[in-house]
Amino acid sequence: MKEKIIKTATDMFLKLGFKSVTMDDIACEMCISKKTIYKFFSNKEVLIAEGTEIIHQNIHKIIDEIVAKNFNAIEENFEIRKMFKEMFQSLDTSPLFQLKKHYPEIYQKMMANEIEDCNTVFTQNIIKGIEQGLYRENLDVETYVKFYYTLIFSINETTQKESEALKLELYALEYHTRAIATPKGITELEKQLSTLI
Repeated sequence: MKEKIIKTATDMFLKLGFKSVTMDDIACEMCISKKTIYKFFSNKEVLIAEGTEIIHQNIHKIIDEIVAKNFNAIEENFEIRKMFKEMFQSLDTSPLFQLKKHYPEIYQKMMANEIEDCNTVFTQNIIKGIEQGLYRENLDVETYVKFYYTLIFSINETTQKESEALKLELYALEYHTRAIATPKGITELEKQLSTLI
């Protein structure tokens, strides 16, 4: 029952907004009493915190699956972006924007986890791209990783509309790739961009 409540609540939070969905709404959606929800979660913040942790885990499980498919480094980034687009394109408001605005403590905790995971994923991607001749050798990997995740997170936490955030993320991905790509990498980037038209 706990998992069902988290899943239903999280779906509702993402679609309708973390602020606007009440415990009554969740109980009504599930045809259960509010008391049942409070048996597992002392308040809405606890439910949001657990829900965002599960979203975080699911996203990184999917990223690991994409990485395991052994795409080249640039194609891998476009596949990860496609996954985010499919997950969030039906939403009106960016989930990160909402969390930061209404639940800053939960947002801060989630961002600490995200930065740690993104550091790993982005670092592995750049190293892989250098080995494949798609990214320039002698890059300061740590700095470029920091540039990229700072850009991505600032888009998501300051852009209210999810559709706008997704568009800006694509520009950020192109910007990031052009900054570190070799001529061979630019050719691969152009190929990936042409598939989006």
